This record gives sequence, C-alpha cells and structure tokens, in this order.
Amino acid sequence: MTSRTRNHPQPTRRTLLRGAVVAALAATTAGVSAAQAAAWPTEFPLPDGFIPEGITIGRRPYAYMGSRANGAVYRTDLRTGKGRVIHKGTTGTVAVGLKLDENGLLYISGGGGGTARIVDSHTGELVTTYQLTGATGHFINDVILLGDRAWFTDSSDAVLYGIPRGRVGTVRRLRLGGDWVQTPNVYNANGVVGTPDGRGLIVVSSSPGRLYHVDLASGHATEIALIDAADVANGDGLLRIGRTLYVVQNRLNLISVFDLDTRARTATLRRTITDPRFDVPTTVARWADRLYLVNARFTSPQTPQTTFNTVAVPLYLATN
Repeated sequence: MTSRTRNHPQPTRRTLLRGAVVAALAATTAGVSAAQAAAWPTEFPLPDGFIPEGITIGRRPYAYMGSRANGAVYRTDLRTGKGRVIHKGTTGTVAVGLKLDENGLLYISGGGGGTARIVDSHTGELVTTYQLTGATGHFINDVILLGDRAWFTDSSDAVLYGIPRGRVGTVRRLRLGGDWVQTPNVYNANGVVGTPDGRGLIVVSSSPGRLYHVDLASGHATEIALIDAADVANGDGLLRIGRTLYVVQNRLNLISVFDLDTRARTATLRRTITDPRFDVPTTVARWADRLYLVNARFTSPQTPQTTFNTVAVPLYLATN
C-alpha cells in the first residue's frame, strides 16, 4: 500500500509517539496485538453493484457498509477481508450513513426516502423505521450517536433530526440557525460528529465547503474558522478522534486532517492524506492505527456490474 500527503507541517516526535501509543492500546484492547493488526489486508472487495456510501466499525474488528442500491448492509472481517450481506435490504430503499452502537444496533440514514432505520447487526433484522420527513426534496445523509439520541443530517434542508436510542420515542427536529447558510440545489449538511466536549455537533456543509459547530439546545450554528485551508469543498464523511478531525472530500480523493481547538471554534489544517486507490471515497471509520474508507465511485457507471471496494490508510493524529 502507498499513500501520499500534501505539503503541510510534519508531525513532531511527540505526535508520532502519541499516535503509536493510541494505536497500540486500541489494538490491544480489542484482543489483538499491533503486529497482528498490521498484517491484516489493506483493501477488500464489496459485491459488484453494491453502490456503497457509509462505513462504521464498532468495538470488534468488523466493518459494516451500507448500499445505495437497495439498503442492504455488508459486514467484512477486517482480519481476513472476507464478508457477507447481513441485511438484504428492500427494493426502493437506500443505506447512506450508518453507525453501530455498543448493543450491536445499526442506525441507518435513508437518503431520499426520508427515513432513519435501526437494524440488529447480530440477526440482520429490521428493528424499526422512523419516517423523519414525509415531503419530497429531502435527503437524510449521515448519522452520529451522541448521548441518548442518534442525530441525522438532511442535505436538502437546514434541519437535524434526533431519534431516541434504545427506546421508542418522538423525533426531535432541530432547525439550524446562526451562521448556517443553506444553498439551493446542492448538498448542504452532510457528515456529522460530536464535539470534543460531547455537548454539541460538528457538521460539514459540502457546498461551498464549511464546517459548523451546532448547539444542541438551540440549533445555533457557528462557522468554524479554518486555518491554513480555504474550505472543505466536497466534504462528506467526518471522523473525530480527540481533537483531530478528519474530513473526507469525496471528489477530491483526499482526507483533510484538522486540529480543533478546545471549544471547536477553529480548525487548523495539519495534513492531507490521499492514495492512488481512492476512487471518490465518501466516509471513513477507524480501527487501531488505520482509517478505512469506502470508494463510492460517483464518477463511474453505477450499474449491477460496477465493482466496489474498501481501502485502508495509516492513521494520523493531528493534536500534540
């Protein structure tokens, strides 16, 4: 495997040591050594025509990926690269973003169908479906688990939806205000993660490429000032580890790695990561010292014969 990085300040020895320690601890906690994890495959296939979008990894070395073809979920063993469909999906359904909780439940964004689904990753059974919006012209894109709710973005409306976790309840509809700019006829809110203090959300708006800090009490959005970066155009999936924020910029075939300040009001670009195997990656998940990304291949024909895969690149932590 090869990867390339753009010219940005190089990591300090302290940063490298910290990253190595974090990776080793993560691998050891999972019951494998760092050396064993290093021998695992760095690329594995998905079924032809799967049309992937989201990826999530929980406490065990399994990646779960959703299909925009029919809402199916595919699980791959990271140790071997072998996988199978665990949830067959349904014609007319899509799986965009997805997150796995500690109980093995998958929370899945339903795209243009306006839904949030919960699937049992152990049995593959559909647990429940929330109809977040009944109107056309919406796109439920990504999801993050924070506290007692799963929060979903809508790329076509300035609204976040919070559904209860582990119980049946009402959907919370949070209207975005403050600095938020809703641009017509393009993807707006896309990837989402929790803030380092766990009290708010960070949302990327794909066009024109901005990051926002969202207050969960009011929906007030504060634009995060980018340092050493003009924008995060084509921003898609987000991943946060401590104060390191990874922004996948899909059609640019790169990951921008930012160092957040303690209040998540500024983000300093530390590095960009790219790889020859990237083919419009959309979302990212972490296991041990690797980042795993699905190639959505938006610029290729999306047919039943189109091939798709997932690739891994080394983890880089931006914070000292």
